[in-house]
Amino acid sequence: MSNADKFTAASNVPFPTDTLPDHQVYEHPLVKRYATKEMSFVWSPAMKFTTWRKLWTALATAEQELGIEISDEQLAEMRSKLYDVDFEFAEKKEAEFRHDVMGHVHAFGEVAPAAMPIIHLGATSCYVGDNTDLVQIRDALLLIKRKLVQTIDILKKFAVKYRDLPTLGFTHYQPAQLTTVGKRCTLWMQDLLIDLSNVDREINDLPMRGVKGTTGTQASFLELFDGDHDKVKALNKRVCELMNFKKTIPVSGQTYTRKIDYMVLSVLSGIAQSAYKMCGDIRLLSNLKEVEEPFSKTQIGSSAMAYKRNPMRSERVCSLARYVMGLPNAAANTHASQWFERTLDDSAIRRIVLPEGFLAVDVILNLLSNIGDGLHVWPNVVRAHVMAELPFMATEVILMECVKAGGDRQELHEAIRVHSMDAGAVVKGEGKPNDLMERIAKDPLFQKVHDKLDEMIDPILFVGRATEQVDEFISDEINPVIEINKSLMDVQSVDDVNV
Repeated sequence: MSNADKFTAASNVPFPTDTLPDHQVYEHPLVKRYATKEMSFVWSPAMKFTTWRKLWTALATAEQELGIEISDEQLAEMRSKLYDVDFEFAEKKEAEFRHDVMGHVHAFGEVAPAAMPIIHLGATSCYVGDNTDLVQIRDALLLIKRKLVQTIDILKKFAVKYRDLPTLGFTHYQPAQLTTVGKRCTLWMQDLLIDLSNVDREINDLPMRGVKGTTGTQASFLELFDGDHDKVKALNKRVCELMNFKKTIPVSGQTYTRKIDYMVLSVLSGIAQSAYKMCGDIRLLSNLKEVEEPFSKTQIGSSAMAYKRNPMRSERVCSLARYVMGLPNAAANTHASQWFERTLDDSAIRRIVLPEGFLAVDVILNLLSNIGDGLHVWPNVVRAHVMAELPFMATEVILMECVKAGGDRQELHEAIRVHSMDAGAVVKGEGKPNDLMERIAKDPLFQKVHDKLDEMIDPILFVGRATEQVDEFISDEINPVIEINKSLMDVQSVDDVNV
């Protein structure tokens, strides 16, 4: 029996059920490999179900304030058990009732028995479900905002440092007029600044679903308050206040409109787009050996090619960003397909796309900060690429100077055309450096400018207002935002990039 036959016999058997028992369940790589502790907590069962209890306690507190017979002892008991969640008991009750909310109602009542008769009074499942989603979205947006501001501040330092380092601009990924390394960075920052504005808008505009009842009519609460409309309105307002929301959605069906999910995921998609563009640029510049992302001393670029320094962090950003950019489509279809006051086909997909969108963007921003903080520029390589193309760009300046000195514009133009074609043939056909300036320096037609050719092709003369634009952008756009959000600058993230 050959070794190949022996391998086939050993491998073509059912997987032993007692082998690797702790590793037989799928692990989501977004959570296991990438996600941060901070964002994972926002979407954790601990956060979700303790928020349910806070919502029940807020509801009972507001109901008592408005005259419903609920004792201080009942409220005290509820407050004392906000974090005492027996998940095993809740799962047992959920299996019994086939209803997750009622499973947790009974789990809460088990540890707060005096309050059991008034827990969830007048409410529907979406009272805790939807309002908790909105609490989590709000907290997640605040975390995203903090990391966006910090990322912008890191890139600001890079832009300032390289504000006046000339580099080739590219259009169609072909050499174009010069810009500066710092100016290019401001393009990335401007996108992120727009994203920050969108995040701020979502945070400020995000409403609580509030107290709306089964189909949004508040009928159960109107019954509870014996037809007193003012008390129902007051209840809705008070619960929102207790949960630290400034506004409540004006009308709803059973759920808050799923258009909000679409708007939130669109903001996350916008951040992903900005990150993809920035890291796409870095990947291309890495190929040119002009710019490299951080690379640790023991990092391995390739298991086969030991010399490689792959832009793996930027590639990971692009990979995650590509996923996030597709999520708004799922939210759009979910919103569009909701029938009348509500259908349950929104539930399963929302459990996936909302947490994963935030988890992925949180990782992306951690990576952007890490990349920006350690982004390495090789100025000599940048200059070499500039000087390989600059002679062609400088010909118009040379032509004008020669004409000013009394030269014939047409004759000079033809000479430059011939020299340029010959120099281009040397570069492309022979693989040699661009020798256009040497050709012009030897041509007596250009004798009037021979003594100042070097200063005429100083790269900084060809960057236009790029340097000034960096200074103005930082001063007028970035610094005010950093100042407004300076309280966020010193908050340290729990996690760093570790893969």
